[in-house]
Amino acid sequence: MVTASSIGSRVETLSGSGISTIPKEYVRPKEELINIGDIFEEEKSTEGPQVPTIDLKEIDSEDIKVREKCREQLKKAASDWGVMHLVNHGISDELMERVKKAGKDFFDLPIEQKEKYANDQVSGKIQGYGSKLANNASGQLEWEDYFFHCVYPEDKRDLSIWPQTPSDYIVATSEYAKELRGLATKILTILSLGLGLEEGRLEKEVGGLEELVLQMKINYYPKCPQPELALGVEAHTDVSALTFILHNMVPGLQLFYGGKWVTAKCVPNSIVMHIGDTLEILSNGKYKSILHRGLVNKEKVRISWAVFCEPAKEKIILKPLPETVSEEEPAMFPPRTFFEHIQHKLFRQSQEALMSTKEAALKSKEAALISTK
Repeated sequence: MVTASSIGSRVETLSGSGISTIPKEYVRPKEELINIGDIFEEEKSTEGPQVPTIDLKEIDSEDIKVREKCREQLKKAASDWGVMHLVNHGISDELMERVKKAGKDFFDLPIEQKEKYANDQVSGKIQGYGSKLANNASGQLEWEDYFFHCVYPEDKRDLSIWPQTPSDYIVATSEYAKELRGLATKILTILSLGLGLEEGRLEKEVGGLEELVLQMKINYYPKCPQPELALGVEAHTDVSALTFILHNMVPGLQLFYGGKWVTAKCVPNSIVMHIGDTLEILSNGKYKSILHRGLVNKEKVRISWAVFCEPAKEKIILKPLPETVSEEEPAMFPPRTFFEHIQHKLFRQSQEALMSTKEAALKSKEAALISTK
């Protein structure tokens, strides 16, 4: 049901209200605001490390040397960074533009229309249109609205919650999901071989064609009057096996690499790919799940389309594969189901946030005591 309170809770509403300062719930702690500057200037910078761009054109070349060079570059990026821009990935520019247009057209609808697709996180209905509810001890919020839904396999989708407007949304998104599933297989094959495994091993370990689920989250980051104080998405690693991301060529993605935050470039016609926790665990840390966050800005709306390739929550036990473990390299991760891994991360984050809040409260008390002396 569309209510005034639900409409008022959307970040888009806040952004369009003419405020010059953001509500305190959106102001991040000082330690989270390191390296937040002008995202457009940072994106132009050529100094320091840069997120690698991997050209997949020769990934299946008949020339063994050419093919192996391409595959080695992919493996190196997965081991060193855990994130990369993929170009010549086999998904047409035309299809990607249709997906982006459909998503943008949905978010361009009046909020009242979008609210018809609202989720209800409290009752466990997580698919649909929503905004991040505070789930940590400090009650912080992120500067974004989103649309979240399962897009593959087809029998696991709930088309009743997919946008009916624009008319191309379901067709374009379904086609894109199918293409991405094929790309995921190709990537998992190369990464399996990179670990000295049979080519289908990682795909099998994450559930294969039947169980690997693709979840799409369209992130909508409205203009923010104080971008230096807010985050679109707080720092995190993805729990998925792989994550594929499209964006509207507005910068905002930052990766924590070499002890500092690095701003990702906007590479035309590329798909950003993250290695998620699932592959980091299975590879015993040989492939990296990198910490990353999303920044916002005053000038332009940023939209990204993230597709998370996730194993079944309870059916698969995630643990380092035996071939990746040795006396010199013992298992770095305990056995957990995918669901248990998610719960473990949420618990750890809430405990860290609680400790941070307690420390801030103690410092505040100490400052008050000093001022009264």
